[in-house]
Amino acid sequence: MLYKKFFTPLIVIALLAAIFLPSVLLGWFALKQAEAEFAVRHYSRAAQSFEQAARLLLWRSDLWQKAGIAAAVNADPLQAIDYFQRAPVLTEPGWMWFGSSYLSVGNSRAAIAALQQGLQVYDSPALYTLLALAYRNQNNFLAESAALENQLRLNAGDAYAHYRLGLLLIVLEPEQALTHLMFAASLDPQFDPAVQTLRAALNLSSTQPNASQQRVTLGRALGLVQEWDLSILTFEKAIDLDDKNAEAWAWLGEAKQQTGGKGRTDLERALVLDGTSVVVRALRALYWNRQQKYEQMLAEYLRAAELEPTNPAWQAGLGEAYAKRGDLILALAAYQHAVDLAPDESTYWRLLAAFCVENGVHLEDVGLPAAQRAVHLAPEDPSALDVLGWVYLSSGRYANAEKILLGVIERFPDHLPAHIHLAMTYLAQGNRAAAFEQLTYVRSADPDGANGVMAAQLLKQYFP
Repeated sequence: MLYKKFFTPLIVIALLAAIFLPSVLLGWFALKQAEAEFAVRHYSRAAQSFEQAARLLLWRSDLWQKAGIAAAVNADPLQAIDYFQRAPVLTEPGWMWFGSSYLSVGNSRAAIAALQQGLQVYDSPALYTLLALAYRNQNNFLAESAALENQLRLNAGDAYAHYRLGLLLIVLEPEQALTHLMFAASLDPQFDPAVQTLRAALNLSSTQPNASQQRVTLGRALGLVQEWDLSILTFEKAIDLDDKNAEAWAWLGEAKQQTGGKGRTDLERALVLDGTSVVVRALRALYWNRQQKYEQMLAEYLRAAELEPTNPAWQAGLGEAYAKRGDLILALAAYQHAVDLAPDESTYWRLLAAFCVENGVHLEDVGLPAAQRAVHLAPEDPSALDVLGWVYLSSGRYANAEKILLGVIERFPDHLPAHIHLAMTYLAQGNRAAAFEQLTYVRSADPDGANGVMAAQLLKQYFP
């Protein structure tokens, strides 16, 4: 009887072991395999192995998160989201990858929900960073600023967070913006050029006669540092303060164009409000230029030049408009008038030289002296140096061109036109390998921009 008393439980245990032990062993094997695959960066296989282990080792609640992280690192956000949703508990890295996976598929609302849930458990600067990005994607700049403030509460040394918060405060609370901007520049010098532009605008805005014009000044500065989304809000605030502010309407139209919109309605409104504003006329000229309506572009610059006959900018605009209409004689005269009005400004000498080289006219007697004068006035300006190299190239002075352009890209590697002109110099010298290297660099550095497109065209032409 005693034998039977113990024999029955042993049978049950043996049966359970026979049923479950193989699954447990398979689960442990899958887990070890997953960890090894993750260690050697085979993330796709690691995610699958972690999934298998999670299904077999039911008490290991962390394995669904591990599968999710592996899938996320493998740039498979949809699979990662599925794994994270199965995880009963997530750690701080898990919430980070969960939120970033939603961001990767463009679902900012779900990302915000996930990140906010994670923040209920972890007061994490990294989670606030992602939350700020999610709100930015929604153009919810007030919520973004709050997330950035929390991020900086936990990590005061993040230069970009200070810079971004400073940008937002220019729109929301301008008097508080400069502190964050200056601190960003002190932490990371790469922000200094933009910060100096914004600092000058903040100082200038305080001298403006009214609040609406102050906002226009700030919006223009945001545009200069390529923050056009924020500039739109700033110009709209200027209009809210004074809906008769023609410049605010004109700049709003420009900002909308910069962000892929049309802007024509706003420019028309600006013209109705003040047809004598040179700012309105100039921004309308830019609009017509983008539309390739060069007659209308010319008319706007003619009116601006009539209103301000001593402003060289309008003469340069006339030169561009005439050139695009094919009136090279009038274009040359306009560019020369610009340098007569501003003989000590490098910009207009550079534009005159560029006109000559682009159109192959007066290279020796006008273009080369203009380029040399531009460099003399601004020896540290990569655009001036680049134009001089370009003139040397176009006039057959290949050794001079190569020397100048190599100097430009050594000192200013991000000045992509110099790379293109150097590639053209190499092609003229028969050095195809060096030309190919320069062109592929530009194509990779600026795939969607004008320089990248030009480089791609040259590669197609010379390296089919």
